[in-house]
Amino acid sequence: MKSRVVLLLVLVGVLAGCSQAPQRTETGLWPAVEPFETGYLQVSDTHKIYYELSGNRNGKPVFGLHGGPGGHSSPYMRRFFDPEKHLIVLQDQRGAGKSKPYGELEENDTWALVDDIERLRRQLGLDKVVLFGGSWGATLALAHAEKYPQFVDTLVLRGVFTATDREIDHFYHGGAAAFFPEVYERFLAKLPDPERRPLPQYLYELIRDGDAEEKRKYSLAWGNYEVKMAALEMPDDVLASIWEEEDPYAFALFENYYMANRCFLDEGQLLDNAHLLEGIPTYIVNGRYDAVCPPQAAYELHKLLPGSELVIAEASGHWMGEPNIERELVRIFEEITAEQ
Repeated sequence: MKSRVVLLLVLVGVLAGCSQAPQRTETGLWPAVEPFETGYLQVSDTHKIYYELSGNRNGKPVFGLHGGPGGHSSPYMRRFFDPEKHLIVLQDQRGAGKSKPYGELEENDTWALVDDIERLRRQLGLDKVVLFGGSWGATLALAHAEKYPQFVDTLVLRGVFTATDREIDHFYHGGAAAFFPEVYERFLAKLPDPERRPLPQYLYELIRDGDAEEKRKYSLAWGNYEVKMAALEMPDDVLASIWEEEDPYAFALFENYYMANRCFLDEGQLLDNAHLLEGIPTYIVNGRYDAVCPPQAAYELHKLLPGSELVIAEASGHWMGEPNIERELVRIFEEITAEQ
């Protein structure tokens, strides 16, 4: 789902300082930096992914994995790392953001995205990297680390989503609605058959097969539903303004396509294979009141990883921009660089 929601991260990104000597925020975010390199990596006959590098070319490499599926990276994501000590690598996943072709589902699944991270690591000539992912980005970070543990230095996970049936059912079929009943009801009312189940497959079909107007309508219905629940406070006017700048289509199409396919994972696979992460320092941050990715999955993962650090951020929802979540993530990355 979203490390994010990345759409919200775009809004927070405008807080970057513009003065000659910008100051860090109260939660410790680093001043805005611009990439020193951008490019595309051909990862299949169909896809090429956008990537960017910022910070210190010779610094400790950290890969920021955006949420979604179908989201995109944001300048805001660069601000969790000391640009003098980190090589900051961001990418847009297949078919999303600036990657090409936009909205393409062919050759697009979890393991293709995992291998794209590895392809980019090799392309950049890097050894071990820090993986930083939230929500769906945390899912990818776990999947990548379990497949390629020898190339992972550290895991930093936020808003953990392990893609179990329980987590998917919570989000689609009434669990989250216990706290957002009017939001859930408003979402269902947009669908031709609100009783149809399972919802991920139904939504995927509506968005995939609809005409241009229907694609927009159902993509927006899904986007409003998820983003409304992502932060502790999300006023409707702010919610509406997000879609003036963002296209909800790839986000809604990809997310429902992936969830309809259980994220191309066996039930419980990421937790069952947690033993493969032995020896990889792991930090986990989850909002106490995260309605998108409740802290239960983060807690279960923590118990399977002796030596991992778990922070349940109080007064926080799903969004990475919650002040207590920002503060904890910045602290973690300062600890990581201090250990160099």
